[in-house]
Amino acid sequence: MTDFSLIETLRHEPENGLVRLRLHLARLKRSARRLGIPGAEGAEAALLAAVESGDDRAARRVRLELFPDGRIEVKTAPFVPLSEDTIWQVRIAATQLNSRDPLLRYKTSRRAVYDAARGEFAVSEADEVLLLNEKGEVCEGTITSVFLDDGSGILKTPPIACGLLAGVLRTELICGRRARAARLSPTDLIGGTLYVGNSLRGLIRVRLLV
Repeated sequence: MTDFSLIETLRHEPENGLVRLRLHLARLKRSARRLGIPGAEGAEAALLAAVESGDDRAARRVRLELFPDGRIEVKTAPFVPLSEDTIWQVRIAATQLNSRDPLLRYKTSRRAVYDAARGEFAVSEADEVLLLNEKGEVCEGTITSVFLDDGSGILKTPPIACGLLAGVLRTELICGRRARAARLSPTDLIGGTLYVGNSLRGLIRVRLLV
């Protein structure tokens, strides 16, 4: 499989450097090893070089792409965090994920299914779009993981077996015992406080529109 690249998107903060760097590097190296893509060992140096050459006075979005031939490309752009009271509007796509597709577990440049889901709604209609699998189980958003606060004190997030990305923020919350894997249906999402999130933006409160 050589028709895609691996991607990691990080946030760089003036005070803290590259946020969750170790988790991003671990995921990239694990993915590269399993998929037979060389060059992951050069990712950290490439990331550090990219942020050292930029403006350290403002937060930045940092995107690393590891190509099948081992080449690494890093791009940076200004990043404006969301305000703490932000609430995104989300909808559920008709487009479905296939839980048997092993590549869904990796962050790659294969984005067709996510682009199709996002394309079902105008930007004015939804800030993010959630995808289900062929069994009707909640999987993830087009750029985020899904988290449900059902009042138990621990967030619920769909298991990898449903067909979804092993998100870095998701991994951090599970390892910190702030979240646990649990299968979710669309009905479950109505019964609690819903969040989506990724390593770049953190957790974002959402309202599900049906």
